[in-house]
Amino acid sequence: MPKSPKYLLIGSIEASSGKSAIILGLSNQLHQTGLNVAYGKPLGKSLRESEGSLIEEDVEFITQSLNLSPNQIVPTLVGLNETTLQQRLSGKDTTDYQKSLKSEYLQDGLGDLVVLEGPGNLSEGNLFDLSLMQVAETLDAGIILVCRYKSLLAIEALLAAKQLVGERLIGVVINDVPPEHLQAVANTMSPFLEQQGIPVLGVLPNSKLLRSVTVRELFQQLNAEVLCRKDRLNLLVESLAIGAMNVNAAVKYFRKRQNMAVVTGGDRVEIQQAALETSTQCLILTGQLPPPSFILSRAEELEIPILSVDLDTLSTVEIIERAFGQVRVHEPIKVECVRHLMTEHFDINRLLSLMGLSPVSTLS
Repeated sequence: MPKSPKYLLIGSIEASSGKSAIILGLSNQLHQTGLNVAYGKPLGKSLRESEGSLIEEDVEFITQSLNLSPNQIVPTLVGLNETTLQQRLSGKDTTDYQKSLKSEYLQDGLGDLVVLEGPGNLSEGNLFDLSLMQVAETLDAGIILVCRYKSLLAIEALLAAKQLVGERLIGVVINDVPPEHLQAVANTMSPFLEQQGIPVLGVLPNSKLLRSVTVRELFQQLNAEVLCRKDRLNLLVESLAIGAMNVNAAVKYFRKRQNMAVVTGGDRVEIQQAALETSTQCLILTGQLPPPSFILSRAEELEIPILSVDLDTLSTVEIIERAFGQVRVHEPIKVECVRHLMTEHFDINRLLSLMGLSPVSTLS
């Protein structure tokens, strides 16, 4: 007779905390222990329909990355978007999602552990009865909270979360810590949280690679036209530079940055030229003014994509900054980076101990 699985719900204090990356790295570690692990995301965000069923992008990505079989995936119940919100608010959607959660997730035969991706913050999902605590209570799940480090004031949010989550809180992961703050987190923040009964399972340093976006993502977000090197849209952009100064100042500015996207006017030829000779991953020209042929030729030679947008500089920058705030980890190089960071900085053995689980095989 199949045994009943345990449930581990990964939540976050606020959106864009790096929860999906943590789940990817954690799931990989759990698989290495030999445990039979299933995965699910009750409340989805990026859904599309395929062959009559809803496919959640993160679920699809985790499935492929970990080579999970169909019986190791639990379906997403609803997507959180403008349409579903309106249907729920107007009374058109009267689904009992708690009932759906029980019927889909409370099943024997899902293995030793079901890892669940929670909502974007502590309140999201309430309208559908699928908030972090509602899911946790229904499935009797333990909770790990991911907190993106901004300052030592993150302690306040974690203490408040502990009051809400209570004894279900297995531990926290402090993510995206700048190198110059790692010592303060290790020597001050982590010991204090431990004293408050909040196990710190991981402290992850920040990574420019994980915070990067592809040129393709910028192209899509900006609704841009690709003027050259369509074959290089997978290049990763780590920073943004705005070419609005004189050329001498621009050269000094550009040389201080790495793997950047440079936004400048289509008529600023001297800035475009300076950008191409520094660490530029793509050139984004505003105002729909075409660059001269020698700029296109040089970009072709250096394999740097040039995008043209029908937007002003401010609007362009705002869209790009939003893209940096919603980065995904779907590129293979990012997957490998996540796995390395979690292996180095997350205490998987302590997690297993806190959950009463024993590895089938020894972690290397």
